[in-house]
Amino acid sequence: MAEISSKRVFVLGGARSGKSRFAEGLCTATGYERHYLATGRAWDEEMRQRIHQHREDRGPLWTTHEEPLALCETLTRLDQPGRVVLVDCLTLWLTNLMMEEGRDIAADSAALAALLPRLTASVILVSNEVGLGIVPENRMARDFRDHAGRLHQMIAAAADEVFFVAAGLPLKMKG
Repeated sequence: MAEISSKRVFVLGGARSGKSRFAEGLCTATGYERHYLATGRAWDEEMRQRIHQHREDRGPLWTTHEEPLALCETLTRLDQPGRVVLVDCLTLWLTNLMMEEGRDIAADSAALAALLPRLTASVILVSNEVGLGIVPENRMARDFRDHAGRLHQMIAAAADEVFFVAAGLPLKMKG
């Protein structure tokens, strides 16, 4: 059985960069039981279609779990040797946290980063890099960019390997 060289992998890239396909390939290469932890919410019909298409594209060899907020709790519940859990994606999870009243995003982010080293399952986390562009024009967008940047730094520090994907090409940044 093939194994990834580490248990915690962070895959970062822009929208439609190929990061999810790359992460799915890493999961498949392990030979482990595959679990897909989807954080997206279907706010409209287009998103419902997108979620449906992604599920169809993955096929029956994945067990899908949809959890927009309780990421740490779900990872803990799924934790088991011989499993690989793909979390897709952290920026949608962050969006969900920001939409909830009273969430302490810094604490939620720190809790996720602290949990990763304690898990026995292999975990691959995917996220959108949003800090490479211009300064957003409104406060919520700036807050999102700032929260994402801090979250990404914490996850990258906790990960064994970090990849940046652009135009379908992965660049190994750590590990």
